[in-house]
Amino acid sequence: MHRASNTLQLKAASLLALALLSTFSALPGSALSAVCTQPVYLTFDTGHMGVAPFIAEVLKRQQVRVTFFAAQEKTREGDGTLGQHWSAWWREQAQSGHDFASHTYDHAYWRADLPEQRFRVRPSAGAQVGQDLTWSAQDYCDNLRQAAARLLTLTGQAPLPLFRAPGGKTSPALLRAAKACGFEHVGWAEAGFLGDELSSDKFPNERLLKKALKTIRSGDILMAHLGIWSRQDPWAPAVLEPLIVGLKARGLCFATLREHPSYKNWVRQQPLNPQGLAPLPQ
Repeated sequence: MHRASNTLQLKAASLLALALLSTFSALPGSALSAVCTQPVYLTFDTGHMGVAPFIAEVLKRQQVRVTFFAAQEKTREGDGTLGQHWSAWWREQAQSGHDFASHTYDHAYWRADLPEQRFRVRPSAGAQVGQDLTWSAQDYCDNLRQAAARLLTLTGQAPLPLFRAPGGKTSPALLRAAKACGFEHVGWAEAGFLGDELSSDKFPNERLLKKALKTIRSGDILMAHLGIWSRQDPWAPAVLEPLIVGLKARGLCFATLREHPSYKNWVRQQPLNPQGLAPLPQ
């Protein structure tokens, strides 16, 4: 019954997406085909992966390249987001020209700074899920590198020397520790918070789409997920393609963080070891 309910929700959301897309179909062709010099940077963090195949289809159809931030999170099917079940999906995304970066392997939330370059963290995945742990800077770096190494194995492509802390929660000390071992942090623009993790009762998909189309500007980093457990009305089937089409109609285009002016020099300058990962400092 639960699977049938999810299927009906996805079908309903897809119908809404088609209805919204018809709004943009009447736009002049030149609005969609003009050369774009105003990039935005769409990013996805991992999630339950229930909408991952749909997202990949939309990105391919719309010829949009994105950056995926990945942790080894619980999924609806298979052995986790970075498990063997989803390995073919990750490989296909690499072949489609997307980029990848670490989200910490255990999806570990920063909770507080502690003395002597240590941090209180709480993983939401892995063997110590839900526990408050004390990690050294080296521990945090190791967890970043574990996700990056797994991405390299899955995609055959060196991940970017970037990371996103779960929930975007960081401190200056945490950012310094991560940068010292080769990882620059990436957040998102205020307008780029696409709202897929909010309550669908209070923030219905149509409202989120209208807000995003109104407020997103060139240069913004956008953030959504490959599935959110708590949202009842799935975001991606209803919003993703109308959002992409609508932003293109405004003259915006899409690029990965490899090309972002704040990160492209860092990406180019980071030395890579044979495994494709930035080395730890000596």
